[in-house]
Amino acid sequence: AKIFAKVEGIIPAPESAHAIAGAIREAERARNEKKEEVIVFNLSGHGLLDLTAYA
Repeated sequence: AKIFAKVEGIIPAPESAHAIAGAIREAERARNEKKEEVIVFNLSGHGLLDLTAYA
């Protein structure tokens, strides 16, 4: 989630952070296998109320 917030400028909710982590893992796998894939995930909320978790 920290990487996503830094790159995209969006602080995701903790629930969405799991989907983001999975999408990042899939992107890394595809890159390592030299495959081009479309990866879709759901960002369902912001983490503005959970900022202490990102400190």
